[in-house]
Amino acid sequence: MKNHKGRLQKILYIAVTLSFLLPIGYLVVKLASGADSSSAGGYHSKADYALMLFQCCLGLFAINIPTILEKRLRFELPGLLYGMYIIFLYCAIFLGEVTSFYYLVPGWDIITHFFSSIMIGFFGLMVVTILNRDEHVAIRLSPFFVALFAFSFAVMIGALWEAVEYIIDGALGVNMQKFITSDGAVLAGRAALSDTMEDILVDMLGALIASIAGFFAIKRNKRWYIPVLKDSAVPSVAAKSAVPDQERVPESAAR
Repeated sequence: MKNHKGRLQKILYIAVTLSFLLPIGYLVVKLASGADSSSAGGYHSKADYALMLFQCCLGLFAINIPTILEKRLRFELPGLLYGMYIIFLYCAIFLGEVTSFYYLVPGWDIITHFFSSIMIGFFGLMVVTILNRDEHVAIRLSPFFVALFAFSFAVMIGALWEAVEYIIDGALGVNMQKFITSDGAVLAGRAALSDTMEDILVDMLGALIASIAGFFAIKRNKRWYIPVLKDSAVPSVAAKSAVPDQERVPESAAR
């Protein structure tokens, strides 16, 4: 079963990597051949193609982040979280930007934000587990506060991403926040704020769902969010991470 999971992850990795790599040549040619050079960053403008190119390059880096972190922090990402991460990158970058789903499919931005906020909430659960691997770090959190951390972590990442979109739009003249519609109209007032606020609200909803799922996973000793730790502390730490702290017996008391 483990080898089957490993093959599936490799197939997902290769397929999504190619979906980022192959359009790069087309986008470079499109920009060089004189796409619409208007300042508007809307659908099929020069800025739109530039954003596609930027996102593909970003995707090639982002898809390798789990491997980099696994090597540095000595853990193996749970298969469920890895699969969610790869699918999110494909939906957000290739489908969303390269094939223009953000313009063509109503609510695609909401869908990707909802999915990503649940995924990041699950990552928050995993972060606590990784921190707990070191017995010299005093982390004693009840299931409620682990879930609260997961919620806060997901909302924080969502808010930071909105700030990144705003900065990149201003610096590069692109349309990550989709304040320019597919027909080139520039939104103003409350309409211009709706994309950001809807994204944040959806992030909060997804984070809430993830934190509730995490709370019950801890209470019921489920381990789908627990990474495989690649050191001598794996058995003890992984086991302790799945048990609420109030049920643990201090080692000094057990001696």
